[in-house]
Amino acid sequence: MDIHLSNASLHWQHHCVFSQLNLTLPGGQWTSILGQSGVGKSSLIQLLCGIADEADVQGEIACSDGKPLTGRVAWMAQDDLLLPWLSVLDNVLLGTRLTQQRRPKPEQIERARYLLSQVGLSERAKVLPAQLSGGQRQRVALARTLFQDCPLVCMDEPFSALDAINRLRLQDLAASLLHDRTVLMITHDPLEALRLSDQILVLGGSPAKLSSPITPPGLAPRQVSDSEVLRLQGELLEMLAGEAS
Repeated sequence: MDIHLSNASLHWQHHCVFSQLNLTLPGGQWTSILGQSGVGKSSLIQLLCGIADEADVQGEIACSDGKPLTGRVAWMAQDDLLLPWLSVLDNVLLGTRLTQQRRPKPEQIERARYLLSQVGLSERAKVLPAQLSGGQRQRVALARTLFQDCPLVCMDEPFSALDAINRLRLQDLAASLLHDRTVLMITHDPLEALRLSDQILVLGGSPAKLSSPITPPGLAPRQVSDSEVLRLQGELLEMLAGEAS
């Protein structure tokens, strides 16, 4: 399912952050957006998730299947947002509890356990989040995102709070588990975008505009030592530095 955002605009304190912005997310592909802080990246993703302040952010969203996008977006944030009083398993099942207002069905519990096994945490299903490391908590957040089984997954700096090694490991895991989903990720890390994305866009300028897409070669997750990945990383860093100057 392709998703098209048309004529998006954001005004903040009488300042036009962006206007008449258009974005296409190809179905089954991973799109990343890079840009300086404050350029409007998070506002774009919030608009698609349906959690933006309508007084400030506006835009038209169309899906190629003709259905509205509302209620069909899974969200994964920089913070894991796990509820500390719920077990790992119950955190994965949280969406079911909120939408159905009743105990999850046996088949839903079984699916949540399967997703925890996919992220390597099946033996930690009954523990509380406080007993997990930062990397483990983000893996629970990834399982919870997958449990929602939505056609669009929006991720706002999902791995930035992790150390370098755990970040690479979770990137690899996300690439594997989300390979057939339509994903939009906001990141400040050009290498992360290059490892995971089918297309990369840079949001910059005043009012901000999206660059032409950069398409990394090969399949994700790409090796950090790949010569073309390193070349494109330098190109993206130069683009971002130019926006900052």
